Amino acid sequence: MNPVREWSEALSLYTSLAVFLLGALSLVAPSGYSLGALMLVMAVPGLVMLRRKVALHGADLAVMCVMLAYALVGVIWAFGLGSGLRDIDKPIRFAFAVLALMVVISYPPRLAWLWAGVSIGAIGAGSWAGWQKLVEGISRATGHTHTIQFGNISMLLGLMCLAGLGWAILQRHRLVWLGLLILGSVLGVSGSIFSGSRGGWVGVPFMLLVLYRAYGRQIPRNWRVGLQILVAMVCLMVIMIPQTGVLARVLEAFSDIALYFSGENLVTSVGLRFEMWQGATQLIAERPLLGWGEQGYHTAMKELAYGGAIHVDAARYGHAHNEFLDAFAKRGVIGLAVLLALYLVPLRLFVAQLRVSDLNQRSLAAAGTLLCVAYIDFGLSQTFLEHNSGVMMFAFLMAVLWGSLSALMNSQTFCSLAGSTTDVRNNL
Repeated sequence: MNPVREWSEALSLYTSLAVFLLGALSLVAPSGYSLGALMLVMAVPGLVMLRRKVALHGADLAVMCVMLAYALVGVIWAFGLGSGLRDIDKPIRFAFAVLALMVVISYPPRLAWLWAGVSIGAIGAGSWAGWQKLVEGISRATGHTHTIQFGNISMLLGLMCLAGLGWAILQRHRLVWLGLLILGSVLGVSGSIFSGSRGGWVGVPFMLLVLYRAYGRQIPRNWRVGLQILVAMVCLMVIMIPQTGVLARVLEAFSDIALYFSGENLVTSVGLRFEMWQGATQLIAERPLLGWGEQGYHTAMKELAYGGAIHVDAARYGHAHNEFLDAFAKRGVIGLAVLLALYLVPLRLFVAQLRVSDLNQRSLAAAGTLLCVAYIDFGLSQTFLEHNSGVMMFAFLMAVLWGSLSALMNSQTFCSLAGSTTDVRNNL
């Protein structure tokens, strides 16, 4: 066998393993999301050694540009208005994710490894969360990361399993794959429920709408009604069963809002968010163009607290608990613009593929759309990209999902131009 071909096949297997580990270990091991990502970046020398020319198209460049723009703005503001090296840690990871994206496009993983990793990651997260909540009696399951991060990422993995059903239906062992992905969806969502991460629940209707847009036309009309009734019944059961803690968390949120606006208590979970948002809004009004930077934000929030503009407890947090207000306050309108581009540019590209006839492509497009929609939702009540887990999962899942989709589209185009009848459902 040709040595170059042997190396290429080895790198494709290596990429498949990295992608599997990215999903499978993401929430069940300390910094589990890092191993697969690191493996992808470490494969870059393979591109150089094999002199592999990466075939990039306009959409690939668009995704890379927004990721690099986010990284660049973060680095510039870190040195200009922050504390330098300490503040570039998270944005610079998007630049590494671009390298991972090039690896995935050049040596796309087998899709079976990708979906197996996502489903096993969701199953592991939900099972562990259930053990913590129901057996150990922990009030909110947390895993190895922040409770909100854990719950929301578990929710994302669970719903991504549903996106993979389109791929699964094409497989020889479809019943096994369908069972694995459905189990992953149930346990992934359960992980969010047991964590009590309410912010992720707000976006569930929008994420279900993504899945409906991707697969709704393939579901018979009478089945659609049945599924809608089933979803409504499951949601009602989840709310009414006390052990889930969902009803208590929802009622707590309404209580927090009432206490805040009555002035009785400003330091509840929701009340402190309102205070942080109020403070961030005032800072935005003072410096809308360039923002305050990380250190300037902290100092200015403390000054607002000492001046009585916001509660002093709200100044203890290093971010605004809202991704968009936080970016605007720290990096000005430029920071907000690159954040919006980071979410909306890939979102538009993924959405454009939600109706394609090839279910392999559509499953990846649905998962990518869910990734963007979920992070927009998560960012409304949490500064998700301020956490390692949030940055790593978004940046490298984006690299994996878009890279795999792009490689698949390129193979479809090549076969079409060549007049090949080859079934391009490879990478399985």
